[in-house]
Amino acid sequence: MSATWADAPTWLRRSLVALVVLVLLTPVFALAAGAVGYAEPLENVAEATGATEHERTLLSSPFPDYSVAGTGTVVGTLVSGLVGTAVTLLVAVGLGRLLDRDVDT
Repeated sequence: MSATWADAPTWLRRSLVALVVLVLLTPVFALAAGAVGYAEPLENVAEATGATEHERTLLSSPFPDYSVAGTGTVVGTLVSGLVGTAVTLLVAVGLGRLLDRDVDT
């Protein structure tokens, strides 16, 4: 028996709709952050303390500064938001299933 969207609990449907709306709004947040000159707090602290002079890149990000090479701010932020949300959901669902399996046995 397969579950359908109509079979999903109301809280789950509302949560997924809210997530989709927030992801679609990510370019608005990015544009607003750029308009007010927002910078990540840890980056501010690193610059204030001089830690940036000693920084090293261990792993490169596929979406540096929430952007995608060859795209504009809006598309890059939207793509990075979609991918980040999808990866987070997949990890959360996978962990949830593993934990649920342990409870049932």
